[in-house]
Amino acid sequence: MGSGSGFFWSTIQVKLPIQGRYIDSQQGPLELVMGSTLLIGSCEPFSGKSALVLGLARQLSAAGHAVRFGKPLATSLDWSGVSAPLPDPLIDDDVRFVGTTLGLDESQLIPSLHLLEPGTANGRLASGSLDAGAGFERLREQLRADDGTVTLLEAAGSLHEGLLYGLSLGQLARGLDASVVLVHLWQDSRSVEALLAARDQLGERLAGVVLNAVTPEDVEALQQRVVPELEALGLSVFGVMPRSPLLRSVTVGELVRRLDARVICCEERLELLVETLSIGAMNVNSAMEFFRHRRNMAVVTGADRTDIQLAALEASTQCLILTGAGEPLPQLISRADELEVPLLKVERDTLATVEVIEQAFGHVRLHEAVKATYAFRLVEEHCQLDRLFAVLGLDR
Repeated sequence: MGSGSGFFWSTIQVKLPIQGRYIDSQQGPLELVMGSTLLIGSCEPFSGKSALVLGLARQLSAAGHAVRFGKPLATSLDWSGVSAPLPDPLIDDDVRFVGTTLGLDESQLIPSLHLLEPGTANGRLASGSLDAGAGFERLREQLRADDGTVTLLEAAGSLHEGLLYGLSLGQLARGLDASVVLVHLWQDSRSVEALLAARDQLGERLAGVVLNAVTPEDVEALQQRVVPELEALGLSVFGVMPRSPLLRSVTVGELVRRLDARVICCEERLELLVETLSIGAMNVNSAMEFFRHRRNMAVVTGADRTDIQLAALEASTQCLILTGAGEPLPQLISRADELEVPLLKVERDTLATVEVIEQAFGHVRLHEAVKATYAFRLVEEHCQLDRLFAVLGLDR
């Protein structure tokens, strides 16, 4: 409901329906109603916003509610750059994936107003304008049309990201008069400081938080001890989601891109997901024992370590990455091809290769169907959906 969209006083008791609820006019000013809109934000990028969007949107659809989704500031777009015009409509790749996964109609995908990337940032800075532009008012009008559709909007990666475009989380919350749910990575009690800063910045528009990537064995203790303490600080906790190796995983294709690797075999298997990283620098007996306890690995080893390479192929290996000088032996290529394990060659040394791969884990978009399926279950099992529905003025 939009307090910024104008109001009038009434001396007559009137009850207005708002998403299944009523507001009594004697309790204060009657306001023009903006349809149910929820902003999903975070204090830092790659905190799990898309997972919450997917899970919540699926539950809303299952409950019979029409859902639309968008990202006012696009951050994920396969665009060739300044030599080509921006697509029109500007649909973020994350939005497209959510729409495809949930079977949303094109009309249920809300176009972005701006694209966050160096070229557009240069243009915004040069223009001296920090206003979101006319498109923002059109978005307000679209959301103000209360047709029973629930709108989920995903904000940029942090509280401040998007300020240059007039589309930071705080600006969106104020401009659309929308409630905010933050998805927040939880490590320990120090993690609360960012949430307190968000509470101070967003005020009453911060409806609550979902704690994500919690060490699985800490979930119960967190729910019993820490959640009540956070609630006492005015931070409503709508869920505690455990860390998932699957959601943090990266495709072999993404590793090829980041490493600028040469694919020697099994190029058709680059969609395989890598959950763990192993370095083949030990003797072969130790390596075999180590590999036995790992799953869905990327194994990085020197191009001259054929013994390690062959041992890795017999384990739960999603790709084998060879570093340094030299080329793989024909029998290794043949065996990798037989087992359908992509074989990659990089020019970097082992240490540099490992650093690139470690940076990739947990810093990739959620664009795989298997991850979406897991996100559905994660939200259903670990979030308080009744409370999330209530933020939207809905009964579950």
